[in-house]
Amino acid sequence: MTRRLLVHTRTTDYRHDSIPAALAAVGGLEGFTVDATEDPAALEGDLAPYAAVVFLCTSGDILTDAGRAALAAAVESGTGFAGVHSAACTEENWSWYTDELQRSRFAGHPPFGTDVVLVEDRAHPATAHLPAEWTWSDEWYDFDPVPDPAEVSVLLRGGEDRHPLAWHHRQGRGRVFFTALGHDAAAYADPAFLAHLRGGLEWVCEGRR
Repeated sequence: MTRRLLVHTRTTDYRHDSIPAALAAVGGLEGFTVDATEDPAALEGDLAPYAAVVFLCTSGDILTDAGRAALAAAVESGTGFAGVHSAACTEENWSWYTDELQRSRFAGHPPFGTDVVLVEDRAHPATAHLPAEWTWSDEWYDFDPVPDPAEVSVLLRGGEDRHPLAWHHRQGRGRVFFTALGHDAAAYADPAFLAHLRGGLEWVCEGRR
């Protein structure tokens, strides 16, 4: 079965050079049809045809008031949502997005580097392929507030304090997946990362069956 995704890559703050590679990678994942856009109006209409909306390395305020209302209504009624990397520093002034959808807010990061990611959940489709400890190179996002394990299911941990880096939860009838990884263009050619991303997308789309 092919799942249709609305992939949004608009930025009004920092813009990642990796966006073209990220978009090509998501567009190449088997089992998905991708409608890619940077037009805020694309989020203002009926989102019911989409199994999920994806914010792929977005940043800043990217939606109109009508787009905010449409996205919230869609997720609450069962459309999936996936946020990748700087989706965590998107729509930071919209309380529903940060408090309910993301359950977190970007708070900075140390320099790009290599570290060990701890895989918290070895059964979820986004992480089942990974070893218990995964060496990875990325920007290691910090969050404020740190996602509460009582409110989200943590998939990956990292950083000096081993805080959550990827998680999932349900918002209304919709499924939500977020991964802080994916800063560098090289990530989108890495089989392990692509399997992580694909597993998260498959999971959020399952809610629309």
